[in-house]
Amino acid sequence: MKVMPPKRKSSWRDMVRQGIRGTFLCMLLRLCPAVVGCAFALCFSTPAWGQKNGNFTNPILAGFYPDPSICRVGSDYYLVTSSFSYFPGIPIFHSSDLVNWRQIGHVMDRPEQLDLDGLGVSRGIFAPALRYHDGVFYVTCTLVDKGGNFVVTSKKAEGPWSNPVWIPQINGIDPSMFFDENGKAYIVYNSIPTDDKPLYDGHRTLRMYEFDVANLKVVGNEVLLVNGGTDLSKKPVWIEAPHIFKKDSFYYLIAAEGGTGDQHSEVVFRSKSVAGPYVPHEKNPILTQRHLDPKRKDPITSTGHADFVETVSGDWWAVFLGCRPYEDDLYNTGRETFMAPVQWQEGWPLINPDHVEVQYHYPIPLKKSAAKSEIQFSGNFVLKDEFASESLSYSWLFLRTPRTQWHSLSQRKGYLTIQIRPETCSENVNSSFLGHRQQHLEGEASLAFDFAPKAENEKAGLLVFQNEKHFYFLCKSAEGNKSVVQLYKSSETLPQVELLTSHTLDDTPAEEKLLLKIAAQRSTYSFFFALAPNKWQLLKGEVDARFLSTKAAGGFVGCVYALYATSLGKPSDSAAYFDWFEYRGDDEVYKRNSP
Repeated sequence: MKVMPPKRKSSWRDMVRQGIRGTFLCMLLRLCPAVVGCAFALCFSTPAWGQKNGNFTNPILAGFYPDPSICRVGSDYYLVTSSFSYFPGIPIFHSSDLVNWRQIGHVMDRPEQLDLDGLGVSRGIFAPALRYHDGVFYVTCTLVDKGGNFVVTSKKAEGPWSNPVWIPQINGIDPSMFFDENGKAYIVYNSIPTDDKPLYDGHRTLRMYEFDVANLKVVGNEVLLVNGGTDLSKKPVWIEAPHIFKKDSFYYLIAAEGGTGDQHSEVVFRSKSVAGPYVPHEKNPILTQRHLDPKRKDPITSTGHADFVETVSGDWWAVFLGCRPYEDDLYNTGRETFMAPVQWQEGWPLINPDHVEVQYHYPIPLKKSAAKSEIQFSGNFVLKDEFASESLSYSWLFLRTPRTQWHSLSQRKGYLTIQIRPETCSENVNSSFLGHRQQHLEGEASLAFDFAPKAENEKAGLLVFQNEKHFYFLCKSAEGNKSVVQLYKSSETLPQVELLTSHTLDDTPAEEKLLLKIAAQRSTYSFFFALAPNKWQLLKGEVDARFLSTKAAGGFVGCVYALYATSLGKPSDSAAYFDWFEYRGDDEVYKRNSP
């Protein structure tokens, strides 16, 4: 996988003017919270402009990398995110400066660890929590609809990780471990209301067990820590994603509240005892964007589900999920991982203390590492995979657990061979699908491949996929004895796809290499094909991308560009041979606001 950063342009005069104006207004709103209701629309999202090459870019993990959890081991930092029904599960990253992240593997990378058969794309792996204690890494997590809560362990972050040990006593989701100074361990999680009798829709609790680390099981009785949220009388919803840590003489319990949409927030409680009682901070929430004008420029929304880390220098930072809508709470990139500083004020933490809006750039927290990841995860970038390695890059995604070897990097050297199989992406099965996250509102994915369809039901090409009922498929197929390029849109009724357009490849040998491209322009996609490099022909332009937004499609993931092949339920012995795949990110916000 090759990474080629694009050229960037900056206007420092505009950045200075906007930075001064934005900083002044943000300070005004911090000092005068009573004016927020009428003045928040004036507080512009502006970068930290004063330090050339001294800032990092948010999101630190672009594309759907939600529910981050982080821990430090010495001077090394490790981070995991949710993966839902994609395989391998739970991507894990390493950094020595909190800015340059390198994926070092997956926690769940063996079929016997992770059974995703039959699950919808937004089920499966929810909210892993990563902790380290006494030479061992621990990940606690929930496999929704397929087993419940579990813990896995490893002595090395890159693995191999153990098979899951199930924790059936936990009735809920989002388990997270805490190791106390006295040698005891605990596991805290989101659970059902008291007596399983909700007082209102979205009523949840936070509960805790003591945890036997030697035998990986809970001990003792369950303890109720928080009922409902920060103020039960106000009917707070979806208190979840709890983490406990200790600072000075207090135990701090942080959690998300408000649901993972645009009302999302992060709140904090504290106690002198790990078992409570926990008192909510009177200035909660400590992070939210829900009160801001949704029509502000380049909004970052839905912030919450945070985890904290203390650096080797004693500073505190939070990682959390957020979204970048292109309009009206519409986004195709899913929930992404952001990072912001934490400031302690009178014994309580505050995320993003110097701003009202979460920033696209903050000063780099540590000395920048000289080591660079082969794959970039933030800002604008270009990457190209020419399939010259012996194994796939960690950034590729299977849809559910693969049970057979239907792809090869050795069958034809320098190509990725994908078998044409009956399974389709409309079903809850493992189809011939290899995906790369859509990480930008504006950009493109393209590929070149050889494929000679033997029948009209054989199709291969490039898919942009949100879920089983929301995708577009740009493919090569056959109509009669002619090769064609087709564009399909998913449908909720049989045959589950609608042909939008078709173009005959006149006098073109069936085995001729074909190039395909999908270009994202915020609320639209355009679809191209070519028979020679850089000779793109528009097949269909300005197709509705809002159809693939999370708001329209539902769920918790983001769009994925996928190499995809199917024979639509019929047997096939054909294969498609992919020469290369290229992804380009070109968001305007990064070009205007380069760090």
